[in-house]
Amino acid sequence: MDVADLPGVPSWLPEHLQSNGIEELYPPQAEAVDAGVTRGENLVASIPTASGKTLIAQLAMLSSIAETEGDDGSDTTALGGTALYIVPLRALASEKQAEFEQFEQYGLDVGVSTGNYESDGGWLADKDIVVATSEKVDSLVRNDAPWLEDLACVVSDEVHLVDDAERGPTLEVTLAKLRRINPDMQTVALSATIGNAEALAAWLDAALVDSDWRPISLKKGVHFGQALHLEDGSQTELPVRNSEKQTAAIVRDTLSDDGSTLVFVNSRRNAEAAAGRLANVTREALADEEREQLADVAAEIRDVSDTETSDDLADAVADGAAFHHAGLASGHRELVEQAFRERLLKVVSATPTLAAGVNTPSRRVVVRDWRRYDGTAGGMAPLSVLEVHQMMGRAGRPGLDPYGEAIIPASSHDELDELFERYVWADPEPVRSKLAAEPALRTHLLATVASGFARSREGLLEFLERTLYASQTEESGRLESVVDDVLGYLQRNDFLEREAQRASNGASEEGDDSGARDGDELSATSLGHTVSRLYLDPMSAAEIIDGLRSGAQPSDPAGRASADDASDEPAGFTTASDLASEENGAEVEEPTAMGLYHLVSRTPDMYELYLRSGDSEEYSEIAFEREDEFLGRMPSEFEDDRFEDWLAALKTARLLEDWASEVDEDTITERYGVGPGDIRGKVEGAQWLLGAAESLATELGLDAAPAIRRARTRVEHGVREELVDLAGVRGVGRKRARRLFDAGIESRADLRDADKSVVLAALRGREKTAENVLENAGHRDPSMDGVEPSDEVEYEPSEEDDRGRSEPGENDDQASLGDF
Repeated sequence: MDVADLPGVPSWLPEHLQSNGIEELYPPQAEAVDAGVTRGENLVASIPTASGKTLIAQLAMLSSIAETEGDDGSDTTALGGTALYIVPLRALASEKQAEFEQFEQYGLDVGVSTGNYESDGGWLADKDIVVATSEKVDSLVRNDAPWLEDLACVVSDEVHLVDDAERGPTLEVTLAKLRRINPDMQTVALSATIGNAEALAAWLDAALVDSDWRPISLKKGVHFGQALHLEDGSQTELPVRNSEKQTAAIVRDTLSDDGSTLVFVNSRRNAEAAAGRLANVTREALADEEREQLADVAAEIRDVSDTETSDDLADAVADGAAFHHAGLASGHRELVEQAFRERLLKVVSATPTLAAGVNTPSRRVVVRDWRRYDGTAGGMAPLSVLEVHQMMGRAGRPGLDPYGEAIIPASSHDELDELFERYVWADPEPVRSKLAAEPALRTHLLATVASGFARSREGLLEFLERTLYASQTEESGRLESVVDDVLGYLQRNDFLEREAQRASNGASEEGDDSGARDGDELSATSLGHTVSRLYLDPMSAAEIIDGLRSGAQPSDPAGRASADDASDEPAGFTTASDLASEENGAEVEEPTAMGLYHLVSRTPDMYELYLRSGDSEEYSEIAFEREDEFLGRMPSEFEDDRFEDWLAALKTARLLEDWASEVDEDTITERYGVGPGDIRGKVEGAQWLLGAAESLATELGLDAAPAIRRARTRVEHGVREELVDLAGVRGVGRKRARRLFDAGIESRADLRDADKSVVLAALRGREKTAENVLENAGHRDPSMDGVEPSDEVEYEPSEEDDRGRSEPGENDDQASLGDF
């Protein structure tokens, strides 16, 4: 189909596409148009990577919101309001935002939102296209964002992730709610090729485009011995030198044809080790100009984080190789992805996170590790066909490569045959809903009631009938049973309440605690509304509330809450007024930062650090030494699983405490065996959960809010308490705040009126940085013209003054470590 013949799209779009070299649609795109994607029809597109899914989304969004040409030749605004593009990852949100901003020249406004789960995103109401993660959209629904009622089109990218146990239920429920809010809204779902695309189409009342067409061919195969065995039965010589690994041989062979390689491995450690080894291969293939450009990229990588991981990555990048995993800082990942897209980097070894949608195609993909550790299986387990095919789909760059090849190395003839049967010739598994798991339903049932989507058990079950799970399940009564269990939990913890309707004989059933019945009216309590608005797992909220309440009670000499064993009530029942009467004038100690960090670290919403060999003994000693700081009863060391979880939370809390005590980032990564990205992830999680804890403390009338606020601010900026005010100035950060403090500038007010020569010396002679900092602090004259560093402050001049580059770990946005 010629783009000039596209129906229902804005008048400017065909010419825009042609100016970008798009004259005709790919076959799957043409099928989508024939199915009505530009006329408001629902669509599921299940097609391979690089086959044009994004343009299908653009056609749907632009035709639903932009100006179109009327029958008389005039421009007519299409009925509808906002188009929403849902992505699974923040990194993908940024990528799509940049991609859609090309349409702003035609008067459209694009916005992105991935954080602040307590906001209704009111500023997004004026946007034409909004890009957001599924979690953010879920939070917008919970916070009654009014502009959601004006959605004309919603696009769900990577919709096959409804199969994911952790994130799938949120996407599934969110789509069901959006479709209920907007019955006439167009729904477009984009997916990799899956085994049951027709089931997704049936659930969404959508037409289906199910295609295996690709713009360039993808050859799948297995490498064994000295040859590459392809799926069509052909073989190509690909020799392995003496003592050389298969992966190195494949990379070397790809480089001989000026191609790049993505290598997927099963762990961060393996990704880093593989990059170091493969750098020996790529180093010899670099041109002088490439070496110079890679040296600049390596320098930028070192500036992102002052850690060993950053140095290792920079060393590999300088030689044309890199690794990519979730332990890297976002700046690391962005630099690696960009350099790989520009073909500067010749090979990237990555964990499967890179296959989740980020645009990083290559000539060849090597799935080196097709097994990974699975705790439920008690050992190494094979990856799913869908996941392996997602990785393989990264092979082949349209416009750059004549073909793509996806290769799995085999170590024996038997494994060669197994890999063909298991992955090369196999179809992807069907996608199955994971909604009926109790952890998923806890948060979504509370939110469904709190936001008014259902007001009774019957209403909840009726709403759940709109989900993928209901369309797939053959287990009669399974969903009802889990719903009843979850409703009971929510009631016991005072998040939900029910008002029994009068029976036909007129008798009240108020005293019956047998659980919610179909006729009972369900409503969220004030506390339940707060928990839903804060986007907390109700179990996290119950843990935080129980911990804060225990800390609000007078303590015995051993540091245990005196009411702990005296009450038969389950956790979460003591009211604030009861606590006040129980204290009888006893002094209540304010919770410590460690106590609060440990409290949020043991919630389901925080991923705890793993206990390594030898950690149990070390952290057991710390636990007993600091037992009086904990909020809530510490389990006995004989309660194996509970005590181990307590220690894992303690290890996580110690990392947060170190960060908030200004311990160097490199020391933290080495001490806890984590990467810079892990530190940021834990800090962001703690910020969010401590903010929620502060709201809960205020809701319950507890006095802990000031202490929580201080602990949150310290962990946000990574500073001790005396630096909180200074570190809050944009562009300062933890290291600069300490240097300013040591120079006698102890607060924002001091900085506002500071001697500029002292500031310049404290900031190591960086004139541009000093000007920015003073301007952000409100200094009356931030200019550094003619200012010399004060002799009274010792400093080492920076070699990069005029470029204004941030020091390692001190980029301007590190004050907040990202938007949560």
